[in-house]
Amino acid sequence: MISIVFAMIIIFLVLAALFESFRDPVIVLISVPMSICGALIFISLGIGDASLNIYTQVGLITLIGLISKHGILIVQFANDLQKEGKSKREAIEQAAAVRLRPILMTTAAMVLGVLPLVFASGAGAAGRYNMGLVITTGISIGTIFTLFVVPAMYMLLAYDHQAQKDHPAERVKPGTVAH
Repeated sequence: MISIVFAMIIIFLVLAALFESFRDPVIVLISVPMSICGALIFISLGIGDASLNIYTQVGLITLIGLISKHGILIVQFANDLQKEGKSKREAIEQAAAVRLRPILMTTAAMVLGVLPLVFASGAGAAGRYNMGLVITTGISIGTIFTLFVVPAMYMLLAYDHQAQKDHPAERVKPGTVAH
């Protein structure tokens, strides 16, 4: 649990520096708990003698990074579209549509890349199975949540760049008092 919390804090701080905002990292990381829960459902069902161990924890930290990448793709593109003059709704709709293919391709590549771990046999197969199961199920379920939850949270929490252009804050000249 401590490793996961530290991973989330580090990712949040890096994203805050990247976006120069504290709102956007929250939007990006909102799908992480859902993907972790999706991965742990299969661990708790005990499919194939799966258990929560060090391999599972490494898989969960990998999952956090992968799911965060999906959110970053959508939020960054939507912010760029807003800066070009689109409304917040138009920006997130277009960002979700344009970034759908890269997100699905990343998910498919990761799931197919981890499948050999799930079907491994021989020495150490149990550890590889646990890691593969967590990444495969977590990224699959997390991607579904990311595609729906991140745009919804963007509409609720994101900064509206268009509103700033329409109603700029009054600037106070040096030496004068604001009323």
